[in-house]
Amino acid sequence: MELRVEEREWVQLEWPYMVRFLGGEERVSEVAYRTGAFVRSREVESPSELLQLLMTWAVAERSLRETAALSAEAGMADVSDVALLKRFRKAGDWLGELLAGLLAGDQPTASELLRIRLIDASSIRRRGGRGTDARLHLSLDLSTHRIDEVELTDAQAGETLDRFTFKPGDIAIADRGYAHRGALSSVVQAGAFFLVRLPWSNVPLETQQGEPFDLFAALRGLGEASAGEFPVQFRSPDGEVLPCRFVAVRKSEAAAAESRKKVLKERGKHGVVDPRTLEAAGYVFVLTNLPSEISAESVLELYRFRWQVEMKFKTLKSVLHLGNVPVRSPELLRVYVTAKLLVALLIDALISAAESFFPWGYPLPSHQLVASDSAAD
Repeated sequence: MELRVEEREWVQLEWPYMVRFLGGEERVSEVAYRTGAFVRSREVESPSELLQLLMTWAVAERSLRETAALSAEAGMADVSDVALLKRFRKAGDWLGELLAGLLAGDQPTASELLRIRLIDASSIRRRGGRGTDARLHLSLDLSTHRIDEVELTDAQAGETLDRFTFKPGDIAIADRGYAHRGALSSVVQAGAFFLVRLPWSNVPLETQQGEPFDLFAALRGLGEASAGEFPVQFRSPDGEVLPCRFVAVRKSEAAAAESRKKVLKERGKHGVVDPRTLEAAGYVFVLTNLPSEISAESVLELYRFRWQVEMKFKTLKSVLHLGNVPVRSPELLRVYVTAKLLVALLIDALISAAESFFPWGYPLPSHQLVASDSAAD
């Protein structure tokens, strides 16, 4: 059996460089022992070696038997597929902490302002399954096009901004599935901004005088080919009044007709479509607490960037095959998907480091000094 060139490249030759981004061999080992992923050396000599085997299985998409055979050929470990399965099942917390550490090391400094974050979720299923087995929630930093926060949940977990941690100045951009009063209010409480597509019936809006806001009257009053905005407010679940802006624009007749066609196709299967839903399909409208200095046109242009998080999911699913996982148990699904995400982040980190301030393309251990104390004397 011949080891493929790309696997040899990143699993063996590039491995020391990839481990640097995870904090080095010492941290990889410490987390493995602490989380119980690695207890003692038996057939597999070290946590780093076990991590290589995990990557060969999950990212190179080899079966357990193939992984064991490739490991023996490469002189890494002489281990059975059954033994690998037992070890891999214990690796979820280990990989999760390594992933969290990689994300934490990528956070912006306090001097960086207005971090634009594109937020969405995507379903994951086991190979051969018919429904959704898990859901991947993701935040993408628009400025770097890198993942800055991620969470894997079961299929029942919904889409909500509450899953993410926001800092003052962050701008969260999300589709209509994230337009929930409680989650939006938590973004405001964090000192951040939201910009979400708004379903016409989800968030009960009020005028600044506390009267019900007539959304459809506002939409019908919009001019042709120009954006409009209205000062509104809504109440959080605990009664706090949160001022914001309702920003909208008419679609072209061709775009509106296409949207209505999709609504009838999707909702027509479940019964009668509300006429207001068809009317709303002729507009694009969003809700935001961005300051008024940012024009209505700029708000809508900013929202257009949201599609890039969808492209990120498409890349993850097409290149790393995240959408169709060849495992049976939820336990192994978590390990498999986390391993794939870990490599996705490592690839981003390698590219970023090579293009920025690491001429050598990877970070050096933080405990190394430029000069020793004795040299300074």
